[in-house]
Amino acid sequence: MSPSVITKVKDVAWMVGVARRAGLIRRIPPGRLLRANAAARGWGRSMGGLVAANSVLFGDRVHVVDDLGELTFTEVHSRTNAMARGLTRAGVEPGDTVAILCRNHRYFVEATIACAKAGAHTVFLNTDFAGPQLRELLARERPSLVIQDEEFNDRLGGQESPWRTLVGWAGPGGRSDLEELVARESDAPVPVPEQDAQQVILTSGTTGTPKGARRGPAKSFDVAAAVLDRVPIRVGEVHYIAAPLFHTWGFGNCAFSMVLGSTIVLRRRFDPEDALRVIDQHRPRAVVMVPVMAQRVLQLPAEIREKYDHSSLRCVALSGSALPGGFAPAFMDAFGDVLYSAYGSTEVGAAAFAVPADLRAQPGTAGKPLRGTAVRIFREDGSEAAVGEGGRIYVGNSWQVEEFSGGSLPEIRQGVMATGDLGWFDEEGRLFVDGRSDDMIVSGGENVFPREVEDLLSLHPGIEEVAVLGVPDDEYGQRLKAFVVARPDAGLSDTDVRDHVRSHLARYKVPREVVFLRELPRNATGKVLRRVLAQASAPALSD
Repeated sequence: MSPSVITKVKDVAWMVGVARRAGLIRRIPPGRLLRANAAARGWGRSMGGLVAANSVLFGDRVHVVDDLGELTFTEVHSRTNAMARGLTRAGVEPGDTVAILCRNHRYFVEATIACAKAGAHTVFLNTDFAGPQLRELLARERPSLVIQDEEFNDRLGGQESPWRTLVGWAGPGGRSDLEELVARESDAPVPVPEQDAQQVILTSGTTGTPKGARRGPAKSFDVAAAVLDRVPIRVGEVHYIAAPLFHTWGFGNCAFSMVLGSTIVLRRRFDPEDALRVIDQHRPRAVVMVPVMAQRVLQLPAEIREKYDHSSLRCVALSGSALPGGFAPAFMDAFGDVLYSAYGSTEVGAAAFAVPADLRAQPGTAGKPLRGTAVRIFREDGSEAAVGEGGRIYVGNSWQVEEFSGGSLPEIRQGVMATGDLGWFDEEGRLFVDGRSDDMIVSGGENVFPREVEDLLSLHPGIEEVAVLGVPDDEYGQRLKAFVVARPDAGLSDTDVRDHVRSHLARYKVPREVVFLRELPRNATGKVLRRVLAQASAPALSD
């Protein structure tokens, strides 16, 4: 037997083992299994087939819980059949693109499924984008229809909007067009479209115009299996997804939960105390957040946190931005060793995962690469960096995007794709991310990574959050500027901030300027909008 065949056999055996531990391989009555296969026939790995099979396998189990109530797997399947027929009747054809501008609720999930059943691609729009940016993206993506929450009418131009729209979530007294489709159209199974639907997920756009990563049905479940091998989640559990569904992290976990037949709990808006209330009420095993959400929960007074029972938690999974300073051990001290942190990007999906033991040992780590994912560090000259040596991070796996809208693909070197980050590996094989390659500055001939200064300042007892970036300097080329949100009554001065850095780091890493803000500008996934900080004047931000 050749080495390649032996490797494939071992990979299959491993995936079967992971699936068995997660409960994916279980005793299902043969008749039900045959009906599930028949329902999914022709759909391949698309969301249409997944929902059709789940309606047979899980039936009356609750699939989605949101601010409006509960929907079972059977109800979601039937409702999205009706929606798909309504979309077709409204002129949406296979291969068309439908834009979705919705918060976290049933209509986001159902609209995505209905589009897949109609053979239409979807592009997920960031609910934080302003009108001009939304209109620019819509002009580029050219959707035949926009499904939106009623609250976003004005951002798209109101009655003067050039795009055909259907309302998902309606305000008090409003009308949901999607709900009307459910009431009007037949919920009988819809024909399988001739082509698979794809989803376009936009990059965060923190440094410029977002690009769209186009993804179709999964080519392989190897990365999903690697994630499942790393985190303690199982079939049929309750998962609370607080991360925005329009983001790779939120949508990816939504799809992942669907594969597991899990109940998905959604809330339109995030509030830290409400998040604890949801955990107390619905008893989720897993919670999916972006780091700033978990930070907000941890910042609640202890007496508020202690009002709610969080003993159901086995996994609080974070991604979307770096974990600040000593956040990980502080969170686990409060909630137990349940913290998991994923590193990846819209372009490559998940690449590395830090488990609680990693975050206890090295709170700043991005974790170890997932099985089947290549993570490599290259020097500027193209050679591979040694252990402990920094360079540019490249990732290769089966989730690697093949097509971009609004820009070219990142550089690919030796089969792996650039993430735009700088980092290094320690001797234990853990990955550390120093920051974006365009964040590094050269000050007086010295390389400086702002994240190192941010991590240090985030540990200061008087600082709630901080962002550090490089700005032009006539003498040194570039200098560091710190934007600080101080804790109430901290009495912190700019001198205190600089002295704290000076006492721990080299002189050239001390910020020359310190600006105090009420809050840092962030996008919906919690990433700091550095271009806003770079462009805005200190007085305007501080007023």
